Amino acid sequence: MFTGIIEETGKVKSFDGKKLVIECSKVLERTQIGDSIAIDGCCQTVVSMTQNTFSADVSAETLRITKGFKAGEEVNLERALTPQTRMGGHIVQGHIDGVAKYLGSMTFEISEELDKYIVYKGSIAVDGVSLTVSNNQNRTFSVAVIPHTLENTTLKNLRTGDFVNIETDILGRYVEKFLYSKNNNITEDFLKENGFL
Repeated sequence: MFTGIIEETGKVKSFDGKKLVIECSKVLERTQIGDSIAIDGCCQTVVSMTQNTFSADVSAETLRITKGFKAGEEVNLERALTPQTRMGGHIVQGHIDGVAKYLGSMTFEISEELDKYIVYKGSIAVDGVSLTVSNNQNRTFSVAVIPHTLENTTLKNLRTGDFVNIETDILGRYVEKFLYSKNNNITEDFLKENGFL
């Protein structure tokens, strides 16, 4: 589990379609083989390390659902939560839901399937960065980005037409599951009566 508060940007040293090698420094502090590190929001397991790199084995499912990895590109990095970690962003699992296309001015185009999980003033992770949705309509959403976040993440490198990894807020998925499950007592009327809608 992650917070979406990026610790540093690193660089893809190499990627052969399976083995991913990342150059970095800060996220290697106190990291051990078997630990999880989110790379552009995608949870990966550290399988080997050197003084300034770590490697991960990338699954076919990861490549299918994400924008993938390219040698030389800059990536956002965050180590998994510990019991002492401050929860500065929101709950980010590191399980990418899909990709979105960058339209410029911190606005993205999303699939219809993912659009239903995006809400105004809700949380979303874009390439692993915890952000707040400032607008959402017609399969597009915009996010509010402060200068500090822009300067310290790969968001500053985005160009119109680029693709980003998206993880929607898990809470929306749980609500949907409860609402449409045949074996629950939660209805839309129940939610309205209790101040949720």
